[in-house]
Amino acid sequence: MEPLALDLNVVSPAILAEIPDEAVEHGEVFTRRWVVEMILDLVDYRSDRDLAAMRLVEPACGAGAFLEAVARRVSESCRKHERPVLDAVAAVTAFDLLPRNVEKARALVRRVLVHEGWSDDHALTIARAWVRRGDYLLEGRAKKSVDFVVGNPPYIRLEDVPESRTNLYRALCPTMVGRADIYIGFFEAGLRSLRDGGRLGFICADRWMRNQYGRELRRLVTSEYALDACITMHDVDAFEEQVAAYPAVTVLRRGRQRSAIVADTTRDFGETAAGEVMTWIGQASDETTRGVSYEAARLPHWFSGDDLWPTGSPARLAVLEDLAKRFTALGDSASGVRVGIGIATGADKVFITKERDAVEKERLLPLAMVRDTTTGYLEWSGHYLVNPWNDQGNLVDLDDFPKLRSYLARNAAALRGRYVAKKNPDKWYKTIDKVERGLVDRPKLLFPDMKLISHPVLDEGGHYPHHNLYFVTSEVWDLKVLGGLLLSKVAEAFVDAYAVKMRGKTLRFQAQYLRRIPVPLPEAIRPDHARRLADAFVKRDVKMATAAALEVYGVAEWPE
Repeated sequence: MEPLALDLNVVSPAILAEIPDEAVEHGEVFTRRWVVEMILDLVDYRSDRDLAAMRLVEPACGAGAFLEAVARRVSESCRKHERPVLDAVAAVTAFDLLPRNVEKARALVRRVLVHEGWSDDHALTIARAWVRRGDYLLEGRAKKSVDFVVGNPPYIRLEDVPESRTNLYRALCPTMVGRADIYIGFFEAGLRSLRDGGRLGFICADRWMRNQYGRELRRLVTSEYALDACITMHDVDAFEEQVAAYPAVTVLRRGRQRSAIVADTTRDFGETAAGEVMTWIGQASDETTRGVSYEAARLPHWFSGDDLWPTGSPARLAVLEDLAKRFTALGDSASGVRVGIGIATGADKVFITKERDAVEKERLLPLAMVRDTTTGYLEWSGHYLVNPWNDQGNLVDLDDFPKLRSYLARNAAALRGRYVAKKNPDKWYKTIDKVERGLVDRPKLLFPDMKLISHPVLDEGGHYPHHNLYFVTSEVWDLKVLGGLLLSKVAEAFVDAYAVKMRGKTLRFQAQYLRRIPVPLPEAIRPDHARRLADAFVKRDVKMATAAALEVYGVAEWPE
C-alpha cells in the first residue's frame, strides 16, 4: 500500500469518519477496582507524591473505572501537599469516543471530589477539564510531556473502523502493521507521549508479545523503553464481564532497561493476592515469591529486539532461557533439522479427492490430513492431492494428461474465481503452494497445527502433508529419538511459552514456535538416552519422554 500523503498536524474533517458506536461499545471492557488500584501502584501514581504537578493521561476512560481512583488519589495528594484542588485542573486528561461515557465519567469525578470535601463548583470545573470527548490516537499525541498513561485500551477490530480512519491510524502509529488490533496504536501513542522516567500501565490483551503484528511494537519497546512489570492474568476475573481477552497488566517506562517483574496467576488471583504481590515488589527482593494463586520473580533483564516474548511461570522462564543459551534451536541450520508446513491449495474441494481414478495415477499424491494423526500414529484416511506440478516446479502441460485436463475443466469455474488465478490467468489451475519435490518419500515428523499437547507423529515416508500439518525432517537425526524429545514436556513448554493461546488453552504448533525448541546435537546424546527417547516416542509415553529429555538437557526438575 502506498504511504499516505498526510499533514499529520492538520487532520481534515473528511478524514475523521466516525467509528460506529456499536464497534466502540463492543470494545468496552470495564476493569475491576482492585485491578485499577494495582496498576496505579505499579506506575507509582501515589497520593504521597505531588500529583497536581504531574500529568496523567487515560486514553479511553469509559464510564470512569480508572478516573474514580485517580480522583481520590489526586484529592489526597492535594491535601497532603496543602494545595487547592484547582491546582490539579491540568493534572489529568481522559478521552472517550462515546458522549454518554464522557458524561458518566465527569459525573463520577464530580461525585468523588465532592465526597472528598471539595466544593461542587471546583469539582465540576475539574471534571469538565479532565474528561473530553475525542479520539486519543488523533488528539492525544503529546511529545514527551506526560508522566503517566494508564488504562484499559479498547478492543476494537480494525475492520470495524472506517478505512479512512484506519489509514490515518497507521500513518500516525507505524507500529500498527499487518492485522494489528487498535490497541497497538494506544501502546505506541502512550509510550511516545512519556517524558523521561514516565510510565505506561495497561491491562490489555498480551497477544502482541507473541505474534507477528506485534513485532514493531516490541522493537519500539526494547529500543527506547523498558519493561518494568508483566503480570499475566489470562484466567483472572479482572473485568466486570466475562471476556476472552487473555489479558496481562504491563508496565513500561521511558528509560534504560533494568530488572523486570514477571508474575503468572491463576483464576483465584484477586485483591488480596494483588496486595501480597505489591508488598513483595516494594521490598525489592530478588527471591521468587509464591502464593496460592500466583508466582512472581524479578528477572535481571528483559528480552531485546522484535523477537517474540515468552510467557509462563518465572521459574519456567528462567529454565527456558538457560536451555536456549546452552543448546541449538530447532530452526538453526546447525541443528540438522528443517521445519516446514504442508501444502495450501486454495481450493481443497477440487485439489483433494478420495477417488483413485479421478486423474492419472502419477498426478495423485497420498495426502496426510490432521485427522490421520489423531491416535499418535499415521493412519491414512485415503485422501489424495491432485498434483498439477512437475518435478521441476512447473505446472504440467494439461495436453499430456487428458484425465487431469478433464477433471480441472469440470471445476474451472471454482478455480478461475480464486484470487491466485485472477492474478495469473494463464496459471488458473495452480495450487497456492508448489509441491516440494521429494517430500512425499522423505521420513518426517508431523505436527497438527492446533493441539493441547505436543503431538509429533511419524510418517515413515509416502505421504505429503496438508497445510494444517507442520513437518520436521532431518538427514542426521533418528526421527524416533528426535520425536521423543519433541513429545516431552520440555519441548511443549517452549511452544506454550511463545504461542498465542486459543480457546481452551489450545496451543498452535506452528513453524515459528517449533523452530524455537532447543535440541542437542544428535551425536551428543548418549546411547541409553537415545533408546529411552525412541522407546517413549513409539509408546507415546510422555512421562518417559520427559524424564529422558530432562537428563539430556541436564535439568534436575521441570518447573510448573
